[in-house]
Amino acid sequence: MQIILLSGGSGKRLWPLSNDVRSKQFLKMLPGRDGGQESMIMRVYRQIMAVDPKASVTVATGKKQVSSIVNQLGDKVKICVEPERRDTFPAICLAASYLRDVQKVPEEEPVVICPVDPYVEHTYFQMLNQLARLVSEDSARLVLLGMEPTYPSEKYGYIIPADREQISRVETFREKPDLETAREYLRCGALWNGGVFACRLGYLLEKAHEQIDFEGYGDFFENYGKQKKISFDYAVAEREESLLVVRYSGDWKDLGTWNTFSEAMEGSTLGRVTLNETCENTHVVNELNVPVLCMGCKNMIIAVSGDGILISDKEQSSYIKPYVEEMTGQIMYAEKSWGSFTVLDVQEDSMTIRVVLMPGHGLHYHSHEHRDEVWTVTGGEGEALIDGRRLPVKPGDVISMPAGCKHTVYARTELSVIEVQVGREISVEDKQKHPLPEGDGKQ
Repeated sequence: MQIILLSGGSGKRLWPLSNDVRSKQFLKMLPGRDGGQESMIMRVYRQIMAVDPKASVTVATGKKQVSSIVNQLGDKVKICVEPERRDTFPAICLAASYLRDVQKVPEEEPVVICPVDPYVEHTYFQMLNQLARLVSEDSARLVLLGMEPTYPSEKYGYIIPADREQISRVETFREKPDLETAREYLRCGALWNGGVFACRLGYLLEKAHEQIDFEGYGDFFENYGKQKKISFDYAVAEREESLLVVRYSGDWKDLGTWNTFSEAMEGSTLGRVTLNETCENTHVVNELNVPVLCMGCKNMIIAVSGDGILISDKEQSSYIKPYVEEMTGQIMYAEKSWGSFTVLDVQEDSMTIRVVLMPGHGLHYHSHEHRDEVWTVTGGEGEALIDGRRLPVKPGDVISMPAGCKHTVYARTELSVIEVQVGREISVEDKQKHPLPEGDGKQ
């Protein structure tokens, strides 16, 4: 089964833990199978593989998320990178072109498209197999998965089926309604639109060519920024006549706000947190290595990270996006394909960062024009390459690199380094990558 996971999101609604680099699907706050914590994308990928170990998964995402995906899922998962955000229709069409032209997937093969971040049980992914089977049997050109509502919600669009059978013809779609209209939809047997559907790969390419002028994947990628921003529902689903919906009655949650996300947490707290006996229905997440004490807190969300602190009533936590959009500042934590970095201190002419590299990984061989750097190794073992000279590194070692010096470091074991940057122009743009010295195969 071919599965396209749509991984978008701007990281606003779960601030301050999420940001433009670390969207909500990468937050490791859900209970994992080994007793640790896992993210939404890790959970969904694990569930897919448990239901169908032979499933071929492609993640459609923006370039800012690629490092986090590789960090959490490994380098075997296929990734189709959008040059910029253009909503779900262009993203899905680009992924379809990628599957045919790059991965050589036959056009008659069924493809299932779904979001990367639903909180569901294994039955959900078993239903994806049913959607693919209906497409293979030519029951319809497009098959949707409709979620049976558990309450009248104003947050979701609705699918109106022709009857109450398990598999039904779709009569029409409805936009996000007001509360009274949502109650009426439920009385009529309407389903939540969870953005899950299946079709043949050739169908996606046919719809793409009807609305987008392109020859193949390379041409599409080069001109992606010119495409109209439009959702797949508007561009395709609402116009399709050969359309079925399959009812899904299992647990399904969209963990898009702190209020709903807290419902999936294993306990009331994560990190160094103390709640006294007078606290009620309060969830606290603390990413900093400082204690947080809560007393008399009722129906609250408290989230603490290097990017900021959120203290909110649970209901009000759903409305933080416009306030977060007005905030600007340095991203203090991000996961990369090689490990992670945490900004510890920012001054006018300096920045201090903790860099953690995973075993077997290293940074690009690079230099900076406008800043000096000093590395202090605090844990693990590895090897540095400084202007072509190799140096073993261990805890306590200090390496100075003036502006213009080419440098990198590799991790034999998990390697922790405190990096101090000093200069009047400290920015991510001040980085020049260089080829490794001849005969050196590491990168």
